[in-house]
Amino acid sequence: MAHHKSAKERIRQTKRRTVVNRARTSRVRTFIKQVEAAISSGDKTAAQNALKLAQPEIHRGVRARVIHRNAAARKLSRLNTRIKSL
Repeated sequence: MAHHKSAKERIRQTKRRTVVNRARTSRVRTFIKQVEAAISSGDKTAAQNALKLAQPEIHRGVRARVIHRNAAARKLSRLNTRIKSL
């Protein structure tokens, strides 16, 4: 257990940030799953629309540092390739 005032404050801040970051990560994953569901259904226009909605959300995750920028680029690239192959 922390004894210093600053250490206790850091614990409080970490708890708050953890809640926010988990929500952001969950949001990014949800949008990716929606794109993958549209791809698996075989509907190209729905998949493209889902990707248009997912792309800014993934970039927000990068800006908030809940996902690495190269991982985001890789995910977007692979999703885009799968949509083009429909």
